[in-house]
Amino acid sequence: MRITAEAKAETRRRIIEAASDLFTTEGWENTTTRGIAAEAGIATGTLFNYFESKESIVAAMMCEALSGAQEELKNREAGDQTLEEELFSLIWSELRSLRRFRKFLPAAAETIFSPMRRSSLDSPGETIRVNHLEAVEKIIADHGIAAPLPPITMQLYWTLYLGVFAYWTSDDSPKQEDTLALLDHSLHLFTASLRSQIGEKNHERQSERSHSSASRITGRKSRR
Repeated sequence: MRITAEAKAETRRRIIEAASDLFTTEGWENTTTRGIAAEAGIATGTLFNYFESKESIVAAMMCEALSGAQEELKNREAGDQTLEEELFSLIWSELRSLRRFRKFLPAAAETIFSPMRRSSLDSPGETIRVNHLEAVEKIIADHGIAAPLPPITMQLYWTLYLGVFAYWTSDDSPKQEDTLALLDHSLHLFTASLRSQIGEKNHERQSERSHSSASRITGRKSRR
């Protein structure tokens, strides 16, 4: 019997909801794909037609939440925000959207965002990383900094972001004020790095133009 797209979407939804419930009540380590399948009312083999692992299920949960946060941010009335402020708004909106998963995210994220798992876009977490960095690059471009940015620049950003994310997952300070402070400091470091790189590039361009002008002048003098 052919399964409709609606039926597939419904099964996928049941898997994600069952997994979220079990991760929250039973814990990350105690939850198995077999248990998730049973909770969702499907065979274990059927679950693997949708997700290859627990990490893939969590990555799907996060993707949906983060996409919603990004879309909500786009629909807000554009203000006169600085680059730091706009990046801050993006990241904090995303973290707020993941708040309901905080109980099991620390354990899951260790694998999801492991550099050893970044072999392809099919890896858990890689789609999250790519989508987030694309949103960041767009914000940076909107502030007049030409893309693409050097890979090392984006790696610096991602390293800072993961540090903030990891701290946030276990931050018990009132209203997570410690995470807010860390995020503010991290973005200050990143934007300072961007400004430094832009300054170096402008200096290189000016040097090249000066060298080119000097060469033309020297060439004219030598022909006289």
